[in-house]
Amino acid sequence: MKKWLIFSILFCISLSFWGQDTIIQPPTKPKHGYLVYLAVINGDTMPYIRLRTVTIIPPRVFKNERERRRYTRLVRNIKKVLPYAKIAQTKLFVINQHLKKIPDKKARRKYLKQQERILKKEYGPELTNLTISQGRLLIKLIDRETNNTSYDLIKQFRGSLSAFVWQSVARVFGENLKDEYDAKEEDKYIEEILIRIENGQL
Repeated sequence: MKKWLIFSILFCISLSFWGQDTIIQPPTKPKHGYLVYLAVINGDTMPYIRLRTVTIIPPRVFKNERERRRYTRLVRNIKKVLPYAKIAQTKLFVINQHLKKIPDKKARRKYLKQQERILKKEYGPELTNLTISQGRLLIKLIDRETNNTSYDLIKQFRGSLSAFVWQSVARVFGENLKDEYDAKEEDKYIEEILIRIENGQL
């Protein structure tokens, strides 16, 4: 198994040097083993495996104990709300794919209300128990994962009036559903933690 893994990694690296002719998508899921793409290179068929980009970040050095505690608390909060942001990404994709198959406007509204009831029943109790800090993080992470602010999502599925009402409620509590995720500036600290989580460092 280790030899096969090493071979696969070396092969992926070598693709950047060889003349690549064709990439073939695998047909159906096999009963045993792994499903991979195929690359036809100079007439030879070989496995083609895409590796995700890994960003290496040096260990964080804290100025003092207070900073370390703040960092630990932020990591804990991110780990708690990140799964919900991932779920939002998946649900949004599934719902949008299903909506494409429903031409009737009334049927679309019925489907959206049905999905809303399901989501409230499944995740409502957990989400209502989030702290203000965790709720603020979730708004940011939803934008990161879906490329849509929470305000835009409500407007898209519930209409402008609902989006306005929920934004007004959020503003009363000092929140903003229009907040966008800024990985390079405002949220670079959060982005660093997310990268560490994705790399398995945290």
